Amino acid sequence: MIDHANAWQTIGLLGPAIVLATLAVSAGLILILKPLFGRFALAVPTARSSHRSLTPQWGGLAVVAAALGVSGLVLTLSPQLGHEALARTFQVLLAALLLVGVGLVDDMRHLTPAPKFLGQAIAVALVVAALPEGLRIVPVLPWWVERGLMLVGGVWFVNLVNFMDGIDWIVVAEVVPVTVGLAIVGALGALPPEGLVVALAVLGAVLGFAPFNRPVAQLFLGDMGSLPVGLLLTWLLVLLAGAGHWAAALLLPLYFAADATVTLLRRLLAGEPVWEAHRTHYYQRAADGGWSNIEIVARVFAVNLGLVALAVASVLANALAASIVAVLLGAALVAWPMATFARGKR
Repeated sequence: MIDHANAWQTIGLLGPAIVLATLAVSAGLILILKPLFGRFALAVPTARSSHRSLTPQWGGLAVVAAALGVSGLVLTLSPQLGHEALARTFQVLLAALLLVGVGLVDDMRHLTPAPKFLGQAIAVALVVAALPEGLRIVPVLPWWVERGLMLVGGVWFVNLVNFMDGIDWIVVAEVVPVTVGLAIVGALGALPPEGLVVALAVLGAVLGFAPFNRPVAQLFLGDMGSLPVGLLLTWLLVLLAGAGHWAAALLLPLYFAADATVTLLRRLLAGEPVWEAHRTHYYQRAADGGWSNIEIVARVFAVNLGLVALAVASVLANALAASIVAVLLGAALVAWPMATFARGKR
């Protein structure tokens, strides 16, 4: 029997220590590896790039190593969680490690879409298989249909985090608020303790990476970072939705999800090859329209803080009407930067 009450209390007390530990490990690994990996997995500027010089893109190695290492250690030392919860969580961490490998090969060798997609699908399938059997988001659907939709949605979310990692600091401006929001609702009991640990670890690891990615970036996250971070966020958001807080799970990543999804639909309708690189995401259109990197990131960060507030409010209210109102307000909030970015700077 898992003693969730004691586990939440213990992890809540350790929360700042988990964040600080992963921050220190992430930043420390970057400083240690920088002399060795200074010219490893370089991002070469192209017509579709936002950077103008060769930039290393191995930052994800440090971020994911810190997040997986610290969260794995904390979970192992938390006997209140029980063996089944630990086994399921370590399966998720293993899936994230698989995507580090996929992303590493892609950053160095530029994988074709098929093997990259296959690796992502296997990793997401491992995460879906690690979910508690009784976890349901839409109970009216047959269990196997819902799990199939989770697989498809998980692959899409992993990719959209990768797609949106296109300018300095934008992933930091997304992942930091999302994980802060997950930590807050997790402390309120909306996530299992193991989910709270991973959210705190990802938060600290990305904060440790942030100084090296500030404009103009010395280091990129790379696919080896964006793919596993997207996978871990997918797992956390599914756990949140499965706990009955679907509105919060929808609100927290809403800016990234809206920008990437609307852009994909727009390209499909225009008959463009959606598997090819492009510069038509709303944040990229803002950059081409005269907005500076900091102006774009500041707006994304501000919107995400608003989404966190709405997500927390929906969890506290825990009522259908409040959840619907929160989602509608969140949609209006996200529409503001997208419309502004599409117009360009005046």
